[in-house]
Amino acid sequence: MNRLFLRFLLPVLLSIAFATMLVYAVIIGIFGDPIEKNAERQAAPQIFLIEQYIDKAATDEWLARLNKVREVSQVPFELLPLPQAMEKLDRAQRAKLRQGRIVVDAANRALYRRVDLDGEKYIGSDEDVLQVQNLPIDYWFNIQLEIVRFVIVALVLLIPIAFWSRAHWRDIQALSHVTEEIGDGNLAARAGVASTAAIYPLAQQINQMGGRIEQLINSQKNLLHSVSHELRTPIARLEFALEILQDSPLGIQPSDKNRLRIQAMQADLSELNSLVSELLNMAKLDAQGQIMVEAIDAHDLMQTCIQHLPPVPGHIQLRQVLELSEARRLPLVGDRRLLERAIQNLLKNALKYAEKNIVFTLKQQANAYIVIVEDDGAGIPEADRDKIFEPFYRLDRSRDRSTGGFGLGLAIVKQIVTLHRGSIRISQASIGGARFEINIPDQTA
Repeated sequence: MNRLFLRFLLPVLLSIAFATMLVYAVIIGIFGDPIEKNAERQAAPQIFLIEQYIDKAATDEWLARLNKVREVSQVPFELLPLPQAMEKLDRAQRAKLRQGRIVVDAANRALYRRVDLDGEKYIGSDEDVLQVQNLPIDYWFNIQLEIVRFVIVALVLLIPIAFWSRAHWRDIQALSHVTEEIGDGNLAARAGVASTAAIYPLAQQINQMGGRIEQLINSQKNLLHSVSHELRTPIARLEFALEILQDSPLGIQPSDKNRLRIQAMQADLSELNSLVSELLNMAKLDAQGQIMVEAIDAHDLMQTCIQHLPPVPGHIQLRQVLELSEARRLPLVGDRRLLERAIQNLLKNALKYAEKNIVFTLKQQANAYIVIVEDDGAGIPEADRDKIFEPFYRLDRSRDRSTGGFGLGLAIVKQIVTLHRGSIRISQASIGGARFEINIPDQTA
């Protein structure tokens, strides 16, 4: 949210700054440089002396008038050669000086004006410039005044933009909040944006999308739950019928060939029954909005998960690693039943593909517990590491009866980890095969 706010605020501030500079530049272009105008007002007495006293003298009295002003004035009046005066001015000021206009250099508290343009005052007067220095110009005051004016212009622009931005930001926050809730699983969340808002069409599309997703997922859950329950009855009937065939009441025993067929059918029914159980478990996890948290002893959890595993083949070594911080012992908090189920699914998965070694690690890190299950099997290609958490997705090497499975075990693990606000990651194990790492954060935070 903070990143979104900055991305929204920065263009708004840049737009205000650009608009302020543009408006200020237009004002200067129309009315002139305000700093120069203020400096001219502060130097008005000296300009008055030049224009209304010295210049009003007769041609042969101009220098005499200038000398009288020098005697009584508190600021020096000097005559400079034109080239020397040009060196002290910038390009725009030079152009004004050539035209015979008064040039005020506010930064240096001075003003310049040519004596005349035709040499009538005295011989060579057209090449002289009258310079007045140490004028009573408060340059810093003029800068402050212009800063205040600039800020006023910015505020005038900011007020309507602020109202516009506030409305848009409120609507964007509403959309962001809704998308976060939908991403967290609350598919009933909707954006309450006014119909007059600029982003109202976008909000409507998001609401329609959320409603459609909610409808599809609910339909999928209902179908999955209904089908799973409906399959229970025919499965039970078939199991009963197979029992009758195997133990004939008439004393007629089936042949060895038929007995093998019946056993194969029973195995298929058992597999189908397991599939239905897994589907029902997934449906329960989907419907479960929260978990029953309790403090769990990490060592006891590890031992329970090992004890409830199928018998480990003799050629496979299962090693346990428990790393706990004695200095800052953090309790493992979560739903014990679900965590046992998730860890056992990972261990069973490792038993299927391990060749010789499995490493089961449970350790504490900062405000979380880390569960790691590694095997030395063939590993999982990077392209399949995200897909294997999808229901019914199985790698090619698992699509046979030697490994079994329906592609639901890891999907259930993912659901349990999500309910615990955790994460699961797959990588290459240090012993060669797949490495599953579950991060279980503190549920009390």
